[in-house]
Amino acid sequence: MAANSRTTRVAFLARNGQGLELAPVTTHVAATVATPAATGAAPAAPRSTRLAPTPALPPAPRPPIELRGVGDRAAELPAAAQLDLDLVRELPRLPIEADWKDRARLWGHAFHPMCSYLASFPAALAHAFIARYSRPGDVVLDPFAGRGTVPLQACVEGRLGVGNDLNPFAHVLTAAKVDPPTAGEAAARLARLRIDWSFEASGWEALGDGLALAAGRALAEGGPATNGGGHAVPVLGFAVPAAGSGASVRDGDEPVPLEVALAYHPRTLGQLLFVRSRLDLADRTDRFLAASVTGILHGKSRSYLSELMPNTFSMAPRYVRDFARRTAFVAPERDVFACLGAKLGRLDRDGRPAIRGLALLGDARDAGPRMRAALRERALPDRARLVVTSPPYLRVLKYGYYNWLRAWFLGFSAAEIDRTLDDAHRREPYLIFLREALASLRPALADDAVVVLVIGDVEADRGKRIGDGVGLADAAWEAAAEPEGYRLAGIVLDPVAAPRKMTKLWGDLAGQATKTDRILVMGSTEVGRRRALAGARLPVRWEGLRD
Repeated sequence: MAANSRTTRVAFLARNGQGLELAPVTTHVAATVATPAATGAAPAAPRSTRLAPTPALPPAPRPPIELRGVGDRAAELPAAAQLDLDLVRELPRLPIEADWKDRARLWGHAFHPMCSYLASFPAALAHAFIARYSRPGDVVLDPFAGRGTVPLQACVEGRLGVGNDLNPFAHVLTAAKVDPPTAGEAAARLARLRIDWSFEASGWEALGDGLALAAGRALAEGGPATNGGGHAVPVLGFAVPAAGSGASVRDGDEPVPLEVALAYHPRTLGQLLFVRSRLDLADRTDRFLAASVTGILHGKSRSYLSELMPNTFSMAPRYVRDFARRTAFVAPERDVFACLGAKLGRLDRDGRPAIRGLALLGDARDAGPRMRAALRERALPDRARLVVTSPPYLRVLKYGYYNWLRAWFLGFSAAEIDRTLDDAHRREPYLIFLREALASLRPALADDAVVVLVIGDVEADRGKRIGDGVGLADAAWEAAAEPEGYRLAGIVLDPVAAPRKMTKLWGDLAGQATKTDRILVMGSTEVGRRRALAGARLPVRWEGLRD
């Protein structure tokens, strides 16, 4: 996957009596490469391949955008007036009850909690808008799909769910959920892995023993040096087959992070390395099993393969080393095949979604054209009647860093994920990015489409107060959506309880990043706006859906 390379000259955002001034600015954008997920009955890929990148057609050239004005006016105004420049008008409230808050935390289909994922909203919230603003057979799109909550819930309710994300880990999770194998196919593949393991176990167990011994010795001798990403240098003298390579244990060509060797019992580590080398993400069944394994890599019960860290996110590599040294941590033995079999059983609880969906890998700024092309290939409706999405929170987290162990298992680089996602947006570039994403969606929307954006007020960045993260939904409307012709229906406030937030990973600072999600509801046209207003007061049926 190739990351976007972008250099943009951005002036500050300002308001006056006439609104925002917009002006073009010189921008360079490198070509984007996107890899759509395999959907439908695609030919089986060779066992030694990974997801093969397929160049996507670049979006049509558009004039780049500059938000300007503060730099020219601030010096001319008194201090009190300068403070007003950051304010936006209060948007009208939409009378939608936040009844999704009355649902259980794990409400919804058993696929939803396949693997935890930071900053994802609940499936009940997705249902509240899918039920109001779409009908069976409609296309429902999430261009920032994360772990696939919206497209999965859409498929469960008989809609055609489409999820896009630039994060390859998120793409694997979404594809596994909306394009799953049958339960029989998953069980048969697991049985085949067990059989293959029985023939090769001795070599992989010896590898696990050697890695664990070398990692323990390095830790006891004062700890290894670290590289720039915070990881210890790999365990010296050992190499393992790459993820999905299908290679023999004797043909290793990839180092193992020391923290991985510390986290698992030697026999569990040998099994994990074997399964990692065998699962090919280009294959629907293997991808489903690989995504399922990411959900049991670490956690605090016997259903997880390691108890060194919680299931919600991967602890920092330095913490892993320090904790293992301080507590003389000894990993309990877990059987990978037994734990994975139990995980598949839990996932099978609700059967498969009613409709098979579509997962796309790529930039949200060209998600619309890529979605239409992929749906046309399958002779399916190619315009979305509903968009429900949550753009990345402003500077709150690094998706690669907090999932480094899961990324390693899948064969991805956590550092490369974070470089690609460019999480360091400030307010003005963030609004430009969002406007470009909304502009690219317009040709992919039905004439009466409703667009729902869940945007969190960001008050802190990793515990540090920031001054440009509050009122983002209001600013997104004025600076990104309204200029692209969307029609505002209103805004819904969704206070977020600290105990249920991803920022609990900050300990005492939990809940201080985003205290309120503002849900911006708008139409692609006036017809869509009126449909959004009419649907706001409709009751949503919860009976018969899993709590």
